[in-house]
Amino acid sequence: MNVAPRKLDLSGWDDRYEELQRNGLREPAYGGPLRRHVVRGKDYRLEQLQFDNSPAALRLWNFLLTENERLHRARAGGEKIVGTMKDLGTVPVMAYSLPGLRAFYPDGAWWTPCLMECSDRLLQQAEAMGVDASFCPVRAMLPAFENGEHFPKPDLLVCSTGAVCDDFSAIAQRLEHLGHAILWWEIPRRRPPAAAEPVCDLPGNLAAPKIQVDCVQSELQRVGEALGGLAGETLDDDLLANGIRIANQVRRRLGALRKSVYAAPAAPLPALEMLVAEMLAIHFCSDRAETIVVLDALLAEAQARIRLGRFSVNAQAVRTYWVNPVADLRAMNLLEELGGRICGSDFMFSHALDLIPENLPPLEALARSALADPMAGPTADRGARIVRECQASRAEVVVVSRIPGASHCAREGEIIRAMVRLRLGIPAIELEIPPVCDALLPALGSRLQALFETARARRTK
Repeated sequence: MNVAPRKLDLSGWDDRYEELQRNGLREPAYGGPLRRHVVRGKDYRLEQLQFDNSPAALRLWNFLLTENERLHRARAGGEKIVGTMKDLGTVPVMAYSLPGLRAFYPDGAWWTPCLMECSDRLLQQAEAMGVDASFCPVRAMLPAFENGEHFPKPDLLVCSTGAVCDDFSAIAQRLEHLGHAILWWEIPRRRPPAAAEPVCDLPGNLAAPKIQVDCVQSELQRVGEALGGLAGETLDDDLLANGIRIANQVRRRLGALRKSVYAAPAAPLPALEMLVAEMLAIHFCSDRAETIVVLDALLAEAQARIRLGRFSVNAQAVRTYWVNPVADLRAMNLLEELGGRICGSDFMFSHALDLIPENLPPLEALARSALADPMAGPTADRGARIVRECQASRAEVVVVSRIPGASHCAREGEIIRAMVRLRLGIPAIELEIPPVCDALLPALGSRLQALFETARARRTK
């Protein structure tokens, strides 16, 4: 902590890495300079990003950017690979409860065109396969399966269906038609319980009819049997309870990190690193134990900076609540360049941040957690949580980033914005951010700048 927080471009990180090495930097096996991901992995977008200058941030980025290597090494070492699609935070908890299984989300391919600045041509290949730009960028997953140049082919492919994104459902069905066998499990659309109907409390201050929880539990039972067959060991209550306990260790650490960073008088860690850190919750970036180590390092860095009064973004920055993950990571840098800071976020998987109940039969607890998925229920439920979190974090503005082509974005942004304006009276805007947003940066910047100017003007009233 002798070095003040600062954002560095890739060249700056070249010098910073040499400095850390001279000072005795100890790295994990996946460590190394950030630039190697451009040279070897063709992650050209890194050349346009600004990174936090801490060793904890270096470890975070190296962890994120070596996931495919980690999966290939696991396969070579005899582990079974489970591709878990769409549920974002449920099936991986089950998979990691069993020995010899390694779970990942092929959905993550939606960021590959951003990281590789479309040099991978995944979006063009998807279009040639009949899935064009009218679909969400997750369409990049389709050719990634076909060309085998990114992640290994899963030994078992699991996908949730029912109350899920229409785009994803269509793309996954196309994937199965191409010969990739999928174990489907259904999650119903969460509805309010009827009068006198048995009710179950869900994480996130939600509730659902018991019949829906029972339905999801029976579906997850089928998934658990398939996972057990793959691992050669039954997924019993003891194994799953232990898996839930460790998953909650990850969620508690992430919760402490979010609380420390978002409640601080100024931002001790940048928005970009916080976005990446939150993503670790959904499947542990294919290494559950290392996820805990990475989050511990980030939390220690944030808390040390707060104690010393050293921040990445100053206290005058406009407190911004961000809704939906960005298709282009550069947008997180832009937010701070224009005078904003993140004070809260909803990246579509809040159920993967909430603790899974440990006082219930484990499969039922996981079913309740799955049914708390914000995408499985009414947008009003999601909006109510956003309003509560905006109040708690003293947000001054709300930004909803619309994902190009995503069917679930058609109306939800306006519903959330209307709830924010009505209940909080603070400005809210909706932005569409493509996988590479360079051409739109001036327009995005103008809208964000106008939003922040409005918030600053409101401070003086």
